[in-house]
Amino acid sequence: MEIPTALLVNAIIAGLLLGGFYAAVSVGVSISFGMLDVVNIAHPAFIILGSYIAYIVNDRFGFDPIAVSLVLSPLFFLLGMALYRVYYLSFEKRGQESLRGLAFFFGILFITEVALVLIFGVDYRMVSTRYSDVTWRAGEVDFPMRLVVPFLVSIAMVVGVQLLLTRTFFGRAVLAVAQDQLALRLMGVNPVRVKELAFGLSIATAGVAGAFLIVIQPVQPAIGREFIGLAFAVCVLGGMGSIWGTLLGAFVLGIAESFTSTFFGPSWAPAVSFGLLLATLAFKPSGLLGR
Repeated sequence: MEIPTALLVNAIIAGLLLGGFYAAVSVGVSISFGMLDVVNIAHPAFIILGSYIAYIVNDRFGFDPIAVSLVLSPLFFLLGMALYRVYYLSFEKRGQESLRGLAFFFGILFITEVALVLIFGVDYRMVSTRYSDVTWRAGEVDFPMRLVVPFLVSIAMVVGVQLLLTRTFFGRAVLAVAQDQLALRLMGVNPVRVKELAFGLSIATAGVAGAFLIVIQPVQPAIGREFIGLAFAVCVLGGMGSIWGTLLGAFVLGIAESFTSTFFGPSWAPAVSFGLLLATLAFKPSGLLGR
């Protein structure tokens, strides 16, 4: 059976746009899990929190959700710093970060979800923007703006994080903190402070990703669970601690899901995506761009 060219091209474009969103969801996990060795399974909770904050401001004042998330990202940064400080004092400092620390983040995920349910209920919420219902067309290829705008901002955010981590002293300290903390201390750098700032950065990216999510689709409090496995899958697929790898892994999973949904049905998409992850790890355990 011959596949129409337009259908194939649209599937690729949709996969790339979806991959851009996946990169925004996963870049924070790449920092916390891949670089800091902090298994923050509550990361999707902050994505959903970002979605609801963007929803509140958009509903009451009509401001663009993505612009709101960028303005409020310093608050998520401070929230992330405070959260890591509690985690460090309660678990990491005592050498109990493995199991109890995991339970701590699971508790944060559960508490956030329950709080949002109590405040907003279980109904789906959505935002209104000038571009939500706009679709640009180039011949037979569609570019829905509700995916294109988050894609462009996401790519800018990922590139910005990469430049921060590779072109600044702070970034090099983050890359080194998981490898040799003693060397950092000899250089007069406090590894705990570096990890605190880096964890704040990871939570800030989650808040922005939350705005992308509610622009793309309606949300409700429990939807964050769907992104736990996906975020870690993208991080591992691309290569632990590699921002470019995270971006590449996000594109691979996005295109795989788009092709599967288009030609075989959406119910097969998660199975194919995680099957691809397992196959990659079987032949290249370090991930696509991992060292």
